[in-house]
Amino acid sequence: MVYPFWKTKKLKSLAHAILSLKNEKDVLNFLRDLCTLEELEELSQRWETAKLLHQDVPYRQISEKTGLSTTTITRIAFWLRHGEGGYKKALEK
Repeated sequence: MVYPFWKTKKLKSLAHAILSLKNEKDVLNFLRDLCTLEELEELSQRWETAKLLHQDVPYRQISEKTGLSTTTITRIAFWLRHGEGGYKKALEK
């Protein structure tokens, strides 16, 4: 994308902290310490939505399953198709 300014030193530091963790338990513990339960739920819903979009599930079905609005689903779909490639990379793994 055209917005390199979002890759701040602080965000890079966070990425390095996540990369330093060795297993799921450590990552989950870190995320719980870092985020509120509501933020974790929102992140989890967005990831679930990206997976469903990747499987070509219709927006309305995704909305019913996740509780997200079709506006949010559309935004996630945009970043899945036109973002930095992070969703695609994670979906490949």
